[in-house]
Amino acid sequence: MGKLHRIVVGLSGGVDSAVSAWLLKRQGHEVVGIFMKNWEDDDDDAYCSSNVDFVDAAAVADVIGIELEHVNFAADYKDRVFAEFLREYRAGRTPNPDVLCNAEIKFKAFLDHAMRLGAGRIATGHYARVRELPGDGASATPGAAARFELLKGLDAAKDQSYFLHRLTQAQLSRTLFPVGELRKTEVRRLAVEIGLPNAAKRDSTGICFIGERPFREFLNRYLDHTPGPIEDAQGRTIGRHVGLSFYTLGQRQGLGIGGLKAGGGEHAPWYAARKDLARNVLVAVQGHEHPWLLSHRLTANDCSWVAGHPPAHGAALGAKTRYRQADAPCRYTDTARDGGGFALQFGAAQWAVTPGQSAVLYDGEVCLGGGVIDAAEAA
Repeated sequence: MGKLHRIVVGLSGGVDSAVSAWLLKRQGHEVVGIFMKNWEDDDDDAYCSSNVDFVDAAAVADVIGIELEHVNFAADYKDRVFAEFLREYRAGRTPNPDVLCNAEIKFKAFLDHAMRLGAGRIATGHYARVRELPGDGASATPGAAARFELLKGLDAAKDQSYFLHRLTQAQLSRTLFPVGELRKTEVRRLAVEIGLPNAAKRDSTGICFIGERPFREFLNRYLDHTPGPIEDAQGRTIGRHVGLSFYTLGQRQGLGIGGLKAGGGEHAPWYAARKDLARNVLVAVQGHEHPWLLSHRLTANDCSWVAGHPPAHGAALGAKTRYRQADAPCRYTDTARDGGGFALQFGAAQWAVTPGQSAVLYDGEVCLGGGVIDAAEAA
């Protein structure tokens, strides 16, 4: 990118956004850092790292030599992300708040704020890339609007395009992912070379508003929990659950039935396989490859397409039904004929496809978009 811009970088306190800011400043851009505060219900909680992260972000800004602004998006986050998170859990689904946070906060509320500051672009530390294409595809046409593709990050082990699949053309046209072209080892090496104070800081894990605290402990504050039976595939009661909202399909730990055997045979671990909300029953099955955990087909809705339109009906694509999963070959069909809903047919059975999670579609390294999984059909 030859033109120099005023670029607002989301500084999280982590090493990826720090190196992103340094790379942009080295290229000659005017760089301003913003620390986004997205959660404030328990600032003093031992699990909340927001205050520590801000101190780290401020230290990074000082070393790089850029301004840092602290912006509170907590109200937006609670309305746009957390409320939806709770609605999905109450409906017995397992949402992915990181996907919604990117679409509603980091690339909407944050982007809007950056534009008010006179930014030409925003940047984050995500491992992904943006490719600009001529407006008509084959060759640049005078006056034709450019198109933008969302690409996987070059470091396959760190690629975060899955979480970014709801970004639009307008958002991508203003977004930079400086570390998307690098491997994590190179980012760490640069951080040490630059002398960044957070060079060795470990990557954050989990959902930002939950932090490192036990997930069930957090949900207990916000969700009603009605205990009920755990049944096996034959309908026999084999245990008790603490509330259906606290379990996700494919879950092995925390079921409390690990010592039971089926029919006196060889022991095999139990997995959550189905939720019967009408009867308040959790169904568990034995064995990682139990047929009830395997699906060849899924349906999805609440779709978002990077190009602004869905893939071609019947296209052969790759799909991820969860983060850190290899792309699975599938056939895409547009069930709504308008891109609002789709079905995927897989050649190989997919494990523990979970309603509420995102099914994200790829054409090679290009992330096309995706939708929220509504249902899966057992193999």
